[in-house]
Amino acid sequence: MSSEHTGDPGGHTGHDHHHHLAPEGFWEQPRRLGEGLENHGAVDDYNEGREPGLFHVNRRFGGHSGIRTFAKLPMALTPEDLRAAQVDVAVLGVPWDSTAGGRSGTNHGPLALRKAPAFGRYGFPSQHLDVRVDPFDALTMCDYGDAPIQVGNTAGTFEAIRKFVGTVVTSGAIPLIMGGDHAITWPCATAVADHYGYGKVGIVHFDAHADVGTDMHGSLASHGTPIRKLIDSGAVPGKNFVQVGLRGYWPDQETLDWMDEHQMRTHFMAEIDRDGFDTVLERAVDEALDQADHLYISLDIDVCDPAFAPGTGTPVAGGITSIDILRAVRRLSAEVGIVAMDVVEVSPPYDNNGEITVLLANRAIGEAMTGIAMRRKGVTGADYAHPHALNLDAEGGRRTQVFRAPGA
Repeated sequence: MSSEHTGDPGGHTGHDHHHHLAPEGFWEQPRRLGEGLENHGAVDDYNEGREPGLFHVNRRFGGHSGIRTFAKLPMALTPEDLRAAQVDVAVLGVPWDSTAGGRSGTNHGPLALRKAPAFGRYGFPSQHLDVRVDPFDALTMCDYGDAPIQVGNTAGTFEAIRKFVGTVVTSGAIPLIMGGDHAITWPCATAVADHYGYGKVGIVHFDAHADVGTDMHGSLASHGTPIRKLIDSGAVPGKNFVQVGLRGYWPDQETLDWMDEHQMRTHFMAEIDRDGFDTVLERAVDEALDQADHLYISLDIDVCDPAFAPGTGTPVAGGITSIDILRAVRRLSAEVGIVAMDVVEVSPPYDNNGEITVLLANRAIGEAMTGIAMRRKGVTGADYAHPHALNLDAEGGRRTQVFRAPGA
């Protein structure tokens, strides 16, 4: 997710980047991840012999104290738990930021998102006021814990992430993934493509940056390269990519040409400024439906202006508002339907004391849950809002509110 085109270790950038300047053995690095789910790391000796299913780690009336799972959801720790409970949505963390090139700290993202009291709480009414749907009532959801991380081992970690996310997808649940830097989209989206088929999954990618760099400091894996890796591997074709919110001073023309050659569809902030976010989102929705059989959302939180999301690795001024991105996530989840989503590049150490970036990212996951619940209930109208949320009656007229004087 880097905002700069980084070249070889000798300091060359842009058109000065040539393959023969890369370190010895660089181009022998694997261009695609592995296959199968053997040794997936989702089961260990802590969970042997336990009856499969969801389990609670909090008391019902614990408030915001207690053990932190996302929205106080019950836990699942094995694929057998997911299948036994017929889980619809599994929230999981990928606390990895060793492939970030800017401000670090995104490995703290999953913990911060679990602590944030922004979204509703399991066991209590949590009806979304805009659409009057309660995802906790409509869906079976859980917290699946965090993917295994092998510190200092990028290739090993990415393969472990791919397998871990694969256990969720093959169980029939929709993974909502809390990053971590944007490099994790490579193994996460690959796991989804492994299940649904290479070329069958499309991605709507919200970001200030294109993330299609060739390499970063001599590594094929970085938070500035995951999209190119997915396309190069064949997991997700370029024609199935829809990008929204790009701005700033990178990528360079050579990279933009590569994007065009691979038929990527990109909506820059200039288009959003000129035509309005709602118009551009409609175009993105149409494009997502036009190519992909299954939709994956990748939400880099820096797509939002730093006024709404300062706690991120490479912030870029002039971005999308929080209300627009939240509505976009809900619309895609309800109107198109999603098979996975990641929320990445939340860096709590750079958030302010009000944790506004964490609150936004937490709410984005809630909007995905709400959209999934809407789709489950058949509420899939374009940009749907409940009439009462718009202060309308059943016939579409303005609701009459009666105000009574005190004591009347």
